[in-house]
Amino acid sequence: MKPSSYIPSLTGIRAIAAFLVFFHHFNQADYPYPIFRVLNELHIGVTIFFVLSGFLICFRYYHHVAISGSWFRKYIKNRIARIYPMYALLTIATFVYAYVSGNDAAYHDFEPKSVLIGMNLLFVRGFFDDLKFTGVGQGWSLTVEECFYLSAPFFFVLLKRWRGYWWLLPLCIVGFGIALVAFFSQFNWWGFYGNYRFMFLYTFTGRCIEFFVGMALAKVLLDRPLPKRLGTCGFTLLGAFGVLLCIGLLSLLPINSSIPFGLHQPAGIAINNVLLPLAICVLFYGLITEVSLFQQLLATPFMQILGKSSYIFYLLHIGFLATMSHDWLLLVQEQILDVLSNNDYPEWISLIVGNATLAIVLVFVWLNICSYLLWRFIEEPMNLYIRKLTFKTANHTAK
Repeated sequence: MKPSSYIPSLTGIRAIAAFLVFFHHFNQADYPYPIFRVLNELHIGVTIFFVLSGFLICFRYYHHVAISGSWFRKYIKNRIARIYPMYALLTIATFVYAYVSGNDAAYHDFEPKSVLIGMNLLFVRGFFDDLKFTGVGQGWSLTVEECFYLSAPFFFVLLKRWRGYWWLLPLCIVGFGIALVAFFSQFNWWGFYGNYRFMFLYTFTGRCIEFFVGMALAKVLLDRPLPKRLGTCGFTLLGAFGVLLCIGLLSLLPINSSIPFGLHQPAGIAINNVLLPLAICVLFYGLITEVSLFQQLLATPFMQILGKSSYIFYLLHIGFLATMSHDWLLLVQEQILDVLSNNDYPEWISLIVGNATLAIVLVFVWLNICSYLLWRFIEEPMNLYIRKLTFKTANHTAK
């Protein structure tokens, strides 16, 4: 399969991953317990992103990697063009809003604030347990992504030399993370590699297996041509079943006030970081090599738009814009209910208007609209502009 091949279904799956994380964060404690527990584990959208990143970077660059200054500069430029502009813009907007509103939640009581802003803009805060949710809270995952982007070319060089590195490298990286925790947990440095749960859930050293599983799938597809006649939906169904099974297993794990998610259990970490990526890869293989209703749905123009704007949606879905939108909609609901209560309207209308889920759905729609507009008029133009910048000394190309 050619690395230049565009895979529409994998663009569509990005939107699904972002939406899963949205409904995870907007879960409501008063939902029926089975629904609450399932929504509680929809953080798996992040795992989908990590596996997808491992697949796409390996698929695009594995056969073109060249450890040289010119190649690496262009490679990093392309990664910056994709990730950084909108992240920087929304990070600055978050801290400006925090300053204007007097809300210090974005700082988590860290001083000096200027240092924290710099740590957020440079993706450094993601290495510290106490600071991982500062600024754009979900941006901790971008620190994980950036660690992978920086190290991936070196992985490719090693993997070309010896196949054994496919399993040895992730084990070494996890071992390195364990060693960092064993040393730095003795110090109180804002939680820098302060505990094993943080390491396994929020750092590249703990979550590298997800990327390597995606890379392994890319290598399989790079080494063999796609069949002329695509298969039925066997792998797609098997992968989807595996993903649902992992959600179910996570939902069955016990939780309490100190362990709010099944993911925080040792068994949950194993399911999320090892078993789930394997199921996701089977699903991806099916979406690439088979014709199915799900694959066709993900490839529709509407899902392509949602997929291309899903990165911005992910950055927006929790933060000051989402909070303001949700609070405003709840206020509007209260005002409408007051009007309905003073007039002779059927009770079922009040029940619909006053439903808290309605506000969540409206926020979901509104944030998708905002995400599309920001992608169409800011992110995409900036991405294309940065990618067009050239280096006169470049002798190698990074597609």
